[in-house]
Amino acid sequence: MRARYGVPLGITAAAAAGLAYSAGFEARSFRLRRVTIPVLPRGMRPLRVLQVSDIHMVCGQRKKRAWLQSLAGLRPDFVINTGDNLSDPEGVPEVLDALGPLMEFPGAYVFGSNDYYGPRLRNPGRYLVEKIQGRHGLNGNEPVTGAVHNPWEPMRDAFDEAGWLNLTNTRGTLKIDGHTIGLTGLDDPHIKRDRYAHVAGGPAPSDDFSLAVVHAPYLRTLDAFTSDGYPLILAGHTHGGQLCIPFYGALVTNCDLDTDRVKGLSSHTEDGRTAYLHVSAGCGTNRYTPVRFACPPEATLLTLTEHEARG
Repeated sequence: MRARYGVPLGITAAAAAGLAYSAGFEARSFRLRRVTIPVLPRGMRPLRVLQVSDIHMVCGQRKKRAWLQSLAGLRPDFVINTGDNLSDPEGVPEVLDALGPLMEFPGAYVFGSNDYYGPRLRNPGRYLVEKIQGRHGLNGNEPVTGAVHNPWEPMRDAFDEAGWLNLTNTRGTLKIDGHTIGLTGLDDPHIKRDRYAHVAGGPAPSDDFSLAVVHAPYLRTLDAFTSDGYPLILAGHTHGGQLCIPFYGALVTNCDLDTDRVKGLSSHTEDGRTAYLHVSAGCGTNRYTPVRFACPPEATLLTLTEHEARG
């Protein structure tokens, strides 16, 4: 009996332990990453930018709320929220409570699909199938029917009232120490709400520095931003792969971005131009798959410094 059932039972026990770790510990093991990006024009002081993404708030997540509130102690120059704040139609008050201290700072935001629509239970294996077939979100899949509509408007109104810039297929500017920071954003490409024609043309000549913001880092948006001359693009959406293999990395990105750039700082080149790309792994999960493995939840403090002098 031992020879026959020992291995299957051992595998089952290991799987159960892994599930307990990924749901009970790692998914709540919030941490801050710090990244330095040499991207500012010569003569500008460093800028501290806090990026939060993919909060996926579910009612009752007190530890996550407290951790997000504590990030205000970093005193960033401004905050960028790259979307997917919700994973619960009742979660808007808790999102606003979590982000309240951060809304005291200048900021900007874009929304993701989970801000507009409630989560759905789906087989995680479908992400692998969609990757193989080249289908992601509404980009190649059938339109979603019967979706739950989240009450995102009060969240938008609260962000706007706090002075955060709504970058939904539009531009905006922040004034930091007398410098004009230009921001250009898109609505979520994952559900085909991006309208690059509305913001095309590249950074405004009057801006001292410009960056681009989008929820899901689809290649068409990265190509457009880079070709237009934006030196830095901030995105989220991927959850860093969420369930990763140690010493290997992510299996999927849930978009057409390659897994080598699923999270952290990398670059993107198009039409002879290169931009820095930072993809946040985010700090939440879909309420139906509340697990992370080898990919802890995060926010990122980006320190923007002067670009390197060219010879």
